[in-house]
Amino acid sequence: MTDPAPAGAATARTEPHALRAVVLAGGLAFEREVSLSSGTQVWEELVRTGLDAELRDADADLLPGLAAAPADAVFIALHGATGEDGALRAVLDLAGVPYVGSPAAACRVAWDKPAAKSVVRSAGLTTPDWVALPHTTFRELGAGAVLDLIVARLGLPLMVKPGSGGSALGAQKISRVEELPAAMVSCFAYGDTVLVERFVDGVELALSVVDLGNGPEALPAVEIVPQSGVFDYTARYTPGLTEYHVPARITDDVAARAAAVAVRVHEALGLADLSRTDAIVTPDGQVHFLEVNVSPGLTETSMFPMAVEAAGYELGEVLARLLARRADSSR
Repeated sequence: MTDPAPAGAATARTEPHALRAVVLAGGLAFEREVSLSSGTQVWEELVRTGLDAELRDADADLLPGLAAAPADAVFIALHGATGEDGALRAVLDLAGVPYVGSPAAACRVAWDKPAAKSVVRSAGLTTPDWVALPHTTFRELGAGAVLDLIVARLGLPLMVKPGSGGSALGAQKISRVEELPAAMVSCFAYGDTVLVERFVDGVELALSVVDLGNGPEALPAVEIVPQSGVFDYTARYTPGLTEYHVPARITDDVAARAAAVAVRVHEALGLADLSRTDAIVTPDGQVHFLEVNVSPGLTETSMFPMAVEAAGYELGEVLARLLARRADSSR
């Protein structure tokens, strides 16, 4: 996979007055390669629709480049901290550059998984019980004693994941107490805080939401069936290791309930344009919120494009409409 081409190289110009879009991909987060794949896919889709599109990395040349050749709107295809914690969006706000996606403040909350779970629970939705603690707590109070309390409170099995981050990096299912210390150490490699939540067994769903001008709309749910039983980084991005069903193999009633949850999450967190909520449906039909993504993957194995297609939309047209709306709103 190659990095985005230098400014001006990866461009496709069709009409003299076509909307000029810049797709941001790459960055320096753990998910750089995934972002490059998403960005390339977005750029190709936009070119296919006839937009004047350019693919750029989020580096020191970005702001000077946007100042020299302003974009009508930017599409952020960055994953991980750079694209999802709100910092880049805050800088684009300072520069007066319109972009597709949620505002910086909403992204900060969504990026912090424990904070997002708290907001979602306060909104009346269901999410697995959890404990989130920083590394200093384990170091100062003794990891063994703290872990014993966590297991006593939440039971087994557990899901252990970094308190922030995407692509399921560091996420592990823990079935035995002996596995917990190593899982915690693995999570701390990705951030200072670890989220430990009760494992919920059921049907795993990706619930995409898009707003094309008439309010947030839930797209058909994508059912995720990883061979390993856990939808981790390898299962997400290695073709053939996960089976997807779209629409999901759930009843119409459960599908409607899941769609309502996704829209409610989108609204409760103040998100905009597009998002993807990850959820589990238990055998009794209850939908459990896991986390939300403000910059959903757009690679060949990503769930957002699957949901867009299942809804009868063309991905390129959806992306172009989102960009056009942002460009219009800034004029």
